Amino acid sequence: MDIPAFFQALKSVHDMQNATEHSYRRVLQDLFDQIDPGALISQNEPRQIDVGAPDFSFHRGDVVIGHAEAKIPGADLKNLKGREKDQLLRYRKALPNLIYTDGLLFLFFRDGELVHEVRIGEFLMGLKPDPSQFAALEIALKDFAAQTPITITKPETLAKLMAGKAALIKDILGRSLVADRDQRTELAGQYHAFREHMIHDISIDDFAGMYAETIAYGMFAARLHDQTLDTFSRQEALDLLPKSNPFLRSLFGYIAGPDLDERLVWIIDDLAKVFQACDVAKLMAGFGKLTGRADPFLHFYETFLAEYDPTKRKARGVWYTPEPVVNFIVRAVDEVLQTEFGLPMGLADTSKVTLDWDTGQTDKKGKPITIKKDVHRVQILDPATGTGTFLAEVIKQIAPKIKGVAPGMWSQYIEADLIPRLHGFELLMASYAMCHMKLDMMLGELGYMPTRTPPRLSVYLTNSLEEGQAANQTLPFAQWLSNEVREANTIKRDMPIMCVIGNPPYSGISHNMGEWITGLIEDYKYVDGEHFGERKHWLHDDYVKEGLINGFGCADIAA
Repeated sequence: MDIPAFFQALKSVHDMQNATEHSYRRVLQDLFDQIDPGALISQNEPRQIDVGAPDFSFHRGDVVIGHAEAKIPGADLKNLKGREKDQLLRYRKALPNLIYTDGLLFLFFRDGELVHEVRIGEFLMGLKPDPSQFAALEIALKDFAAQTPITITKPETLAKLMAGKAALIKDILGRSLVADRDQRTELAGQYHAFREHMIHDISIDDFAGMYAETIAYGMFAARLHDQTLDTFSRQEALDLLPKSNPFLRSLFGYIAGPDLDERLVWIIDDLAKVFQACDVAKLMAGFGKLTGRADPFLHFYETFLAEYDPTKRKARGVWYTPEPVVNFIVRAVDEVLQTEFGLPMGLADTSKVTLDWDTGQTDKKGKPITIKKDVHRVQILDPATGTGTFLAEVIKQIAPKIKGVAPGMWSQYIEADLIPRLHGFELLMASYAMCHMKLDMMLGELGYMPTRTPPRLSVYLTNSLEEGQAANQTLPFAQWLSNEVREANTIKRDMPIMCVIGNPPYSGISHNMGEWITGLIEDYKYVDGEHFGERKHWLHDDYVKEGLINGFGCADIAA
């Protein structure tokens, strides 16, 4: 490795007096290509610079073993400020084998920790070499190249690596959306569709964070079902996701497909390599113990979110509800249905009522056309379902009743009498995705064998505190999101929900301030026609809002 020639080439570029950061890239790449000629390939990534990707990636065959970020000679790498400091922190969390260099100082980070620091020159009225450090740089570069893909054996390690990659996805996605603000790209279309139908005032930064979180957790869920541990990719993730979740499959159809924004390809592929380095099913093996006290599926989500964005975790009210509490609430609702409503099977009841059902069409006079329709009497809704803890507990309470009476009818019961009346609403994409995966896995563990194409679970990505209005079906880039909202709105407007169950976010003052729900709350701020002067706005607690919408049903009494 000819370090003296590298330094001379670096000096020659600098002496031209008009060099930019990009001017030094060719010189650095010539050095990197000498580390292990023919076996280790360095790739300069000029198209990705503006969206926050590292300047170089290093490939051994089709495996990425490291990355490098290059600054202009003389940059103070030990005292970075502002965005550059934040960038380094993100890279250290996301990229386990990383070089930061200005050509003179080389910093080598492994798993976020500084392992080598080599300075081969000074910036003093020009570039001055320090030949005594040339051999040390060669050793550090060869050590960098010798790193092999990690093997992950602890959930905490997986959570940290997932969080690091997700943070980079968020940063790149956010920068891309800002750059594409006035363009009709797929990503921009999805962002505008989300603003249209979910959170009207969501910022680009918040959307990017939610999207990145969903990609990370969706791939986690797919890997959980993976039987081929030696391989994993974003394309394989799509194949592994259950067909009962059309929204998630549509999202990953974009992530896995040829139209994925090229600015995101490298980091999502990097994330796939993280999952390839571990057996997720083995790490999460405790979830199969349905009668256990802990739910590692939910605990791991909290662990991941604490690493990824702990401030958002608090703001969203994402806290673990102890399983004994969940069990008590669900059993209490089951008992109320039996003793107060005269339904011997409680939550497992299959009786029906006849309703005038809105078809969504109108006659020639503009009057809604309705039909008579039989629907289940015991309709169950968790309006803030999160990862599905309460819905899972409902299934666990129902299963023994049905299996005890008609064990051979369990699968048919699920399709005809459980899925059609077990509903969940969730606003956060990642929680929504995990809820689907969790319930799908639980039904399988409880012996569910589809008798036909599995029906989709009635869990929807929607804002429970938004009025159920017809979705805009003309959005060109996010038809699948419109479909999700349309189906959720059918539940909101037409389904006679009997049991409202669950645990809304622990946020005393809600961030969910949609126009419709805020208008309803305002009516309660007046006494004898005068505003009572509320200061802290505790009426905006999500518990209050959910109770107002749902009329404090039997589940609220039990809770």
